[in-house]
Amino acid sequence: MVPDSGAVPSHSGGATDAGRLLSAEEHAEYERLRGAATLRHRRVRRLGATILLLAALLLAPLAVVAAWVHDTVSDTDRYVATVAPLASDPAVQKLVTDRLTDRVVEQVDVEAVTASLTKVLADSGAPPRVVAGSEALTGPLTSAVRTVVRRNVDRVVTSDLFQQAWEGSNRRAHAAVLSMLTGERQGALRASGDAIELDIGSVVDQVRQRLVDQGFERAAAIPDSDRTVTLFRTAELNRAQGTMRVLDIVGTWLPVLTVALAALAVWTAPKHRSMLLITALGIGLMMVVLLIALAAMRRVYLDTVPAATLPPDAAAAIFDTFVRFLRDSTRTLLVVALITALAAYLYGPGRAAVGVRNAARRGAGAAGGALSRAGMRVGPVGRGLAARRTWATGVVIGAGALALVLWNHPTVGAVALVLVLVLAALAAVAVLVAVAAADPPPDGALTRSG
Repeated sequence: MVPDSGAVPSHSGGATDAGRLLSAEEHAEYERLRGAATLRHRRVRRLGATILLLAALLLAPLAVVAAWVHDTVSDTDRYVATVAPLASDPAVQKLVTDRLTDRVVEQVDVEAVTASLTKVLADSGAPPRVVAGSEALTGPLTSAVRTVVRRNVDRVVTSDLFQQAWEGSNRRAHAAVLSMLTGERQGALRASGDAIELDIGSVVDQVRQRLVDQGFERAAAIPDSDRTVTLFRTAELNRAQGTMRVLDIVGTWLPVLTVALAALAVWTAPKHRSMLLITALGIGLMMVVLLIALAAMRRVYLDTVPAATLPPDAAAAIFDTFVRFLRDSTRTLLVVALITALAAYLYGPGRAAVGVRNAARRGAGAAGGALSRAGMRVGPVGRGLAARRTWATGVVIGAGALALVLWNHPTVGAVALVLVLVLAALAAVAVLVAVAAADPPPDGALTRSG
């Protein structure tokens, strides 16, 4: 007798129990226990996925901020690109013009000039009315000096020369500070232990060569030792360098850890598509929270900066310029999260999702049928693509995701471009599959396949 599906092997290993049929009550109990074990397994997986998801969501804003800080602090080109727009901002230009004008006018002692003029007029026997009038020239003369100085300063500040000088000075300063923080032996300003040293080797070489050229041949024997000058020592240098090393690690690996946790949450969950939808929406929500936090920080910053120290419009321009790349990255991640959530929903059983898929399928079928009637043939390659449509779709979506990962600081525009290309590629695959369906294989192929 062959046991039916209700027969189960005995744990005792006896030959007599191996083929024994389960009664209806035993089979029901077996199914109940198996269902309970499956339910317990799903609950454990759901709990693990929830924990991983919460960790990923909590780390997501921190990862974005850490990556932004790391790029700004450790990349001179990125830092210069961050601060470069400040040189052309009208509010900042006005601030610089006002400050430089005040500095220059302060150096001009208008009262001394007026006093000298009054003395000269008095000594030369000028009428008393003229002498008294010269004493009142301080105000108009100060205003005239300020007008002339401001006009010239404004002409310089609004020119391309100021933009170039601004970027050049920021590049040199950032490179010097970065060299100190990372301990690299590059540039004129270096860090050694707790000391900040200035490398004067190039100056020594130039002086030695000029002395030799002028006939002081013994100058060639100037030693190469002591080519550095210690500017100052600070006990905080080691701490700053340690902070830089931590930032380098956090800014590089925290985003990777966050993505890994989110991927593990999707993989661990019993329902992958549903967890992908929840994860994408959660990350999108965290990006919205980060944007709100940036807006709140902006308000707090503007309220705490005294107007006498920094005008409100200039303070707003400086804040917006410094955090604009952080805002751009946050918005980009928000758009990517929403697109991912929409894609996960469209692959689900919802009525709207099914309707969209059916409409797309009918459109692709109509286009494929029209192309087939027009004489288009896809051949064995197209038929192979039709047989592996799922793989082709996965490759297209994976290529789009890889393009965004490899894109250097993608923007919302870059995401839109990649999305359009992916949709176009998916539409092309669907049309080719429809053409292959409307193009029957040759008789020989049918015979071989039969």
